[in-house]
Amino acid sequence: MPLLTELNLYPIKSCAGISLREATLTPAGLMSQHIYDREWMIVDENWQALTQREFPKMALIEPRIKADTLELRSPGMLRFEIPLDLPDPADEKVVRVKVWDDEVAAYDCDDTTALWFSNALGTSCRLVRFHPDATRLASKEWTKELEAPTLFSDGFPMLVIGTGSLDDLNEKLVAQGRAALPMNRFRPNIVFSDIAAFEEDFAISYTIGEANLKPVKPSPRCPIPSINQESGEFGPDPLDILQTYRTNPKMDDRITFGMNTVLLSGEGQVIRVGQNVEVELDF
Repeated sequence: MPLLTELNLYPIKSCAGISLREATLTPAGLMSQHIYDREWMIVDENWQALTQREFPKMALIEPRIKADTLELRSPGMLRFEIPLDLPDPADEKVVRVKVWDDEVAAYDCDDTTALWFSNALGTSCRLVRFHPDATRLASKEWTKELEAPTLFSDGFPMLVIGTGSLDDLNEKLVAQGRAALPMNRFRPNIVFSDIAAFEEDFAISYTIGEANLKPVKPSPRCPIPSINQESGEFGPDPLDILQTYRTNPKMDDRITFGMNTVLLSGEGQVIRVGQNVEVELDF
């Protein structure tokens, strides 16, 4: 039977993730210690999201959840901490920020925080936090009647990948004399083992304990899988290999790898690495 083998939380969009042993399921994605996936985001002077696509060194900004702060580390930078408590709305600046085609309200973190991130990335930028009263929904073209909230993700609350899919890619890379790649190149939230390569493409649902998840959209791959998450540099690039067998006609022949997924039932359920997963398929 398939097993849940990885849980990854990304508190800050496009920065390093946190590997978890357990996480709470919410409609907006994984949550741990009351911190949600992609709850924070780095923006430029026009309040537009920054990602590893333009700033690969974002991969080197490592968040860690402490008792009441989010601790940040980055090479050559002093450790920095930001409070986890939500700010008093009367004291904080609320701004409108852009993440792809969406514009939502967010708290603007302070100038000291902006300076730390600007120095870490070598560009003028600020950190913002998703406003608790803001609403952003995944595309109903894919979720149909279901309203699936998400924060600052690219578009959906969770990304699921099976280890068999990565094994298949790595076999092809190694056959060409190239290095195998780790799963973190694809930045999934949930990883399953013991399912066949790309079987997640054909899943109707995943059941983990009392929770039921539904894959809704193949995940189109941008250049981020080309970025080494340990060095923050481009290369080696797997996209040329993926181009030969992972273009998807449902996605205008874009390369896809993994499935964007929403929560059908089980809000508040805690899922743990090592749990069995029931995968319902529709070939």
